[in-house]
Amino acid sequence: MIYVHWLILTIYALIVVGAMLTVLMDNRQPAKTMAWMLVLVFLPMVGIILYFFFGQNTRKERLISQQSADMLTRRSMAEFTEQRDLRIPDDYQTLVTLFVNQNWALPFKDNQVDILTNGYDFVHALLRDIAQASDHIHLVTYIFSDDALGNLVADALIAKARQGVEVRVVYDDVGCWNVSNDFFERMRDGGIEVHAFMPVKFPAFTSKVNYRNHRKMCVIDGHIGYIGGMNIATRYVKGKWKKVHGQLQGQPWRDTHLRIQGGAVYGIQRAFLVDWYFVDRTLISSRRYYPELTWFGEQSSESKTLHNDCIIQIVTSSPVAPSPDIMQGYVRILSQARRYVFMATPYFLPTETVLFAMRMAAESGIDVRLMIPQKTDALLVEWASRPYVHEIMQAGVKVYLYKAGFNHSKLLVCDDNLCTCGSSNIDFRSFENNFESNAFIYDHQLAMRMKAVFLEDQAESVLLNESTMLSRRPFINRLWESVTRLLAPLL
Repeated sequence: MIYVHWLILTIYALIVVGAMLTVLMDNRQPAKTMAWMLVLVFLPMVGIILYFFFGQNTRKERLISQQSADMLTRRSMAEFTEQRDLRIPDDYQTLVTLFVNQNWALPFKDNQVDILTNGYDFVHALLRDIAQASDHIHLVTYIFSDDALGNLVADALIAKARQGVEVRVVYDDVGCWNVSNDFFERMRDGGIEVHAFMPVKFPAFTSKVNYRNHRKMCVIDGHIGYIGGMNIATRYVKGKWKKVHGQLQGQPWRDTHLRIQGGAVYGIQRAFLVDWYFVDRTLISSRRYYPELTWFGEQSSESKTLHNDCIIQIVTSSPVAPSPDIMQGYVRILSQARRYVFMATPYFLPTETVLFAMRMAAESGIDVRLMIPQKTDALLVEWASRPYVHEIMQAGVKVYLYKAGFNHSKLLVCDDNLCTCGSSNIDFRSFENNFESNAFIYDHQLAMRMKAVFLEDQAESVLLNESTMLSRRPFINRLWESVTRLLAPLL
């Protein structure tokens, strides 16, 4: 019997050593490599389970061929070459070029953007546009809940599918873990093409669970596009509430989403069709999905051509891309800012590159502000983020804690001329592991509107005071936060 015991220990040791060698040979960021080494060494059994579920690197896998990606891009490239009088601002020429060369994120002019800052406005606009769809509806979302709002949107999509409108839906399998298959089967029975993104089924479970599609995009008839931070779930309208001792306790939900008409819809369409090829292996590049651009006013169904200099790039990132494009965009913005950079994120676990860029910008005299929720929905992430917050505050970054609810917005505005909004948080998972999408907008008026959104939220926030809220915490709290920071690359 004792031999069986030693045999099990030997096999386990070989598995751990093999996992450590794999992590080492992946040539990841040193911080992430060290984090996994510590987990594998100091968490017996638990560490190896965590590695198989969350640690395997899929960057080397070619999940979509470059030839297919090129074909899906060709149509939007053709439209790009047809643009007239496209003038890229000199201050952001290098950033635009970076996104074009690394991400095929083409800059499109002639855009009309509505900034949606609450769930009611988002749902009202989305349902209105779905009701008016006549050709196709393309939706990708991280969460599609089987609740009152989820069923309302599902019913609207089914109604359009029965009218002959093409409806395609991609949902993330992990984001919808608690949603029954019956919910999506009802949509399929209603004529909707529905696919789960990278379904998690054992034994394939361990290779896919860590890499999720966190995007929230919708395209309607090729004329209207949505992108931002809102999923399809009731809590994005009403917040998160639960009964405690017979009383409701919880938080209102604050989020930001964009409704876009104009050239940038081509970029959102291209991003969706790449995702669709990923899940369905169907190459869709017909001209009908890139119709002639028109703009529909709020009070009228009459369309007209839109001409302006509002330039937008739809930038995507993924764990299989050659580089973390959205993260590099943030770093570039911080490094070339002249006056200020305001950022909001629900989770703050920055990579070393972003952390360094924030510190350097603040130490160079740039007004760098970061807004995070006062109370998060992930306690471990909150603990792990505190040492990062302390570090940037020492460099001069102003940190605001949003206290009017849970602020799920992911936005940035810089120097009154550039802003971005999308699905990407300022953390390791969004920058390196998830499939994300952001709209980068080069326009003074839009930047000022986004700045106003940030300042309105800032008015509902408290400025974090380093001496009273960070340094005077008990030693055991600071020790625990430092330990959890070691796990930040894995959260």
